[in-house]
Amino acid sequence: MNESLSLGRIAGVRVGLHWSVLVIVVLVTVALARGEFPTAHPGHSAGQYWGLAVLTAVVFLASLLAHELAHAVVARRNGVQVDGITLWMLGGAARLHSEAATPAAELRIAAVGPLTSLLAGGVLAGVAAGLDALHTSGLVVEAVAWLSAINILLAVFNALPAAPLDGGRLLRAYLWHRTGDRLRATRGASAAGRALGWFMVVTGFAAVLFGHHLSGLWPALIGWFLISAATAEVRQAEMRGVLGGVPVSRVMTPDPVTVPDTATLADFLAEGPFGSYRHSAFPVLTADGSVAGLLTVRRVEATPAQARASTRVRDVMLPLGDIVTAAPDEPVLDLLPRLQAGPVRRAVVLDAEHLVGILTLADITRALTWPTAPAAPRGAGPRFPKDA
Repeated sequence: MNESLSLGRIAGVRVGLHWSVLVIVVLVTVALARGEFPTAHPGHSAGQYWGLAVLTAVVFLASLLAHELAHAVVARRNGVQVDGITLWMLGGAARLHSEAATPAAELRIAAVGPLTSLLAGGVLAGVAAGLDALHTSGLVVEAVAWLSAINILLAVFNALPAAPLDGGRLLRAYLWHRTGDRLRATRGASAAGRALGWFMVVTGFAAVLFGHHLSGLWPALIGWFLISAATAEVRQAEMRGVLGGVPVSRVMTPDPVTVPDTATLADFLAEGPFGSYRHSAFPVLTADGSVAGLLTVRRVEATPAQARASTRVRDVMLPLGDIVTAAPDEPVLDLLPRLQAGPVRRAVVLDAEHLVGILTLADITRALTWPTAPAAPRGAGPRFPKDA
């Protein structure tokens, strides 16, 4: 889940928002302003209801962030690099660069999230009781009490033993400790996650069809997310088992078709690489043979046809600083997170600034198809002449 808006760094961890987080903000705000608050405490103005509802939704997001920050901080203390945190429609996600080295470390990283939410819920419950004792506005007490309840609910739900929930991580740590097999443990936790997901999907749609409650769509949506995430998690674990220790040089496509930065787009298209080789991205070389960037099909297509004869490749390419680069001896698993987050899902492979290959997600998929022998390198085909 890539971020749409960066919030900077908190406790040294990059934090961002995905655009879909607006959905949860709107849902919480509307539910409180038009339902919870007026029902529990009638007689206030619409502005008071909506203003407090927006503030409550923002504090709720802050509690989600605290939950994920707790994961990130404990992960770093246990030697796991954290790439960042992204808040989105269904909560938050801490992106870990690697996995925990031991079941005990896995347990600590997983357990701190629900504990943080439970602690937040307890503190907020105390605040609500204190405000009530001070005869503060019942509407404010209601908002704080709601935040307390939602954090406790978040802690309980996340503690369910089903991947990708924190409870699923705890289950995996337990199975890993019992069996000594991380992959087997992941499969068990993921199976539990899919079972919970299907239960939520079935009961959610049953509520819609037989109970005529559209609110059933929400658990059905969460259930579908659990199924997808649990399936993706076990596939990623299997991929790590296959690609562990495999260097980029064994998986990449060596000697890719290149294009000089001085060529016009019309000259480039005249060579016919799209039809002959069906590539969709081409490393761009300068006159001295160094890599300047990457030219993609989309960037060519975005240039008006009448302008292609006068537009040079260097004018529309992605510069080298904006694309992912890798070394031939770099482990594929270390490159994969950067590859997935990159703008074109490709990495240019450089050996001492000299182009030696290009790596795509398709190359990795092909390597997974033949786990004992990655796919044979493809021929590069003819190149553009240097003076094109």
